[in-house]
Amino acid sequence: MDDDQFRRLLDRFGLSWSGYRKVRKGVKKRIRRHMKALGCQDIEVYLAALDDDQALRAKCEVLMTVSISRFFRDRALWETLENQILPEIIHSDMERAGVWFAGCACGEEVFSFAILWDRLKDHFQALPEIHMLATDMNLVYLERAQKGFYSLSSLKEVPADVRRKYFKRQEKGKHYKIASSLEKNISWRLHHLLHDPPDRNFHLIFLRNNLLTYYQEALKTPAFLKVLDCLVPGGLLIIGSHEKLPLETTDLLPYRGYSYVFQSRDLSKKDK
Repeated sequence: MDDDQFRRLLDRFGLSWSGYRKVRKGVKKRIRRHMKALGCQDIEVYLAALDDDQALRAKCEVLMTVSISRFFRDRALWETLENQILPEIIHSDMERAGVWFAGCACGEEVFSFAILWDRLKDHFQALPEIHMLATDMNLVYLERAQKGFYSLSSLKEVPADVRRKYFKRQEKGKHYKIASSLEKNISWRLHHLLHDPPDRNFHLIFLRNNLLTYYQEALKTPAFLKVLDCLVPGGLLIIGSHEKLPLETTDLLPYRGYSYVFQSRDLSKKDK
């Protein structure tokens, strides 16, 4: 499959050529295997098969999903969460805080957050009830996340004391199991980011390195607005450190000067 053929496939799903720049090789390999399994000798036959069979189309779309993550990826963000964002949530005296991990892949980001939240129990007398919703369109990723097994490479940025407390090394030594105590406040759900949101009234939404990177403008802008509508007034949206918002909006304000954290404007204060 050459680049022109791959571009045609991306266009079929509204996916971005530039977004796939660094991951093209691996995705192409998966698609070639799928084509071979179906007996499709060229891209024309493959595209026709996708048009005729919604199940095949859905399978192809899942094969094109990308999961590049590890625990505490982009360390500066996690330090901001630990030292500023989460303490502010706790000091707000809210009774319940909702967090949505939109496009959670295999769960590293979700459990990184759960670890931070658990560690804050040592510094605060009382924490709000926390509910974490983790969604992804790839069922294989979700099932892997719920099992909670991770390779050593996923843990390379996890401090030694955190690893000892929250991970159990398996007998063969190649994988680690996340502590079961971290799983109790997490709900896992199959969800496509281009579809209607699974819930609303979130205080914090993680939308990192997925929708804003891999989709074309025509699809990601309306989907982004739906995500934005799920934030409570004053809620925070976190995107990837190298991502940009798909549109200018006065409903989002940069949080403390960070380029990847935005705060939903409190509409009750708009005219004040």
